[in-house]
Amino acid sequence: MRPRLVVTRSARHLFVQIVDDTKGHTIASASTMEADFRASKDDKSTKAKKIGELVADRAKKAGVSTVVFDRGGNRYAGRVAAVADGAREAGLTL
Repeated sequence: MRPRLVVTRSARHLFVQIVDDTKGHTIASASTMEADFRASKDDKSTKAKKIGELVADRAKKAGVSTVVFDRGGNRYAGRVAAVADGAREAGLTL
């Protein structure tokens, strides 16, 4: 079973985790709550794309190259799509 890339979205922030459901562990995570993103003046979609790239890099360091995209009931548009695009560009297979 492949790990899930879970996107959780609020009005202000974005949280992305790669979860291994068989073990019940979070392999990698990133969010806009991290210090470098909080200080950034970029718009939310740009931050979302950078979050996707960051979580993909962290996943590759942990040995994960393929995941299942879990949009969490959100439409595949805007920030949710930007996370997926950023992760793909960083080399993660969705």
